[in-house]
Amino acid sequence: MTGTENHLAAGKAASGPYTVAVHPEQAGWTHSSLRVLELPPGGRHEFATGDSEWIVLPLSGSCTVDADGESFRLAGRESVFAGVSDFAYVPRDARVLVASEEGGRFALTGARCERRLPARYGPASAVPVELRGSGNCSRQVNNFGAAGVFECDRLIAVEVLTPGGNWSSFPPHKHDEDREGESRLEEIYYFEIAAAHGREGIGYQRVSPSGNGRNTDVLAEVRDGDVVLIPDGWHGPSMAVPGHDMYYLNVMAGPGQERAWLICDHPDHAWIRATWPEQPVDPRLPLYTAPAEDRASERSR
Repeated sequence: MTGTENHLAAGKAASGPYTVAVHPEQAGWTHSSLRVLELPPGGRHEFATGDSEWIVLPLSGSCTVDADGESFRLAGRESVFAGVSDFAYVPRDARVLVASEEGGRFALTGARCERRLPARYGPASAVPVELRGSGNCSRQVNNFGAAGVFECDRLIAVEVLTPGGNWSSFPPHKHDEDREGESRLEEIYYFEIAAAHGREGIGYQRVSPSGNGRNTDVLAEVRDGDVVLIPDGWHGPSMAVPGHDMYYLNVMAGPGQERAWLICDHPDHAWIRATWPEQPVDPRLPLYTAPAEDRASERSR
């Protein structure tokens, strides 16, 4: 797959009601999926989960999610730069209804799976907010769907926020082999870039060949709504240009028996980690934290 095929500019992956619709067959892999659903005020959308588990995550706005006889009210947020969001998990082999009184945009992060777990609500207050790196490698990770944080069968999903001028996904790392200390995971990056001074935001994403799989090679200028597909390869850095904070949603899944994010750093750049204890974390972080209390845990049967 060429770099152009791996970088899906905003609108290129649109399908039907989705502004982004990436499924395994389209990506040429076996497990990971992402959809971004835009609903107008009063909008409703029903879908079948099929052979995949899904997390419904508000990017902007609020909604209700009905599945398996459960109804979850998601308070959501104004934007991905405004706060941590609550979310809903829905299992495979289910019908799901997403409805929004005021309208909004909602990410559906998915993975083909075997186990059918119960539908559940994830409160924003339970999302661990992690600061990684230091100096100009500082970034924030919202681990809402990380392994060891929220139970799924295959799906791993997190949000990363990078202040303008910083690099994240650094040092470059890979997870394209099943071996000790590394797990094989297909990954999707979905980007939103903050505008500033009336100007559209941009960023850059690098993926370099690791010698495995398709030898994926990408150097992309990314903008709001862009997607980068990473079936293999060293990925990073994700570069936020000065003045424009960068957000990306990571969706991962793979064929391994263990649901784990195990990575291998690029040997030419791994040394940077040893310098982080000597530097402070960027004082602009965290951009926001999870609320002290879950303000929207409405749930009914």
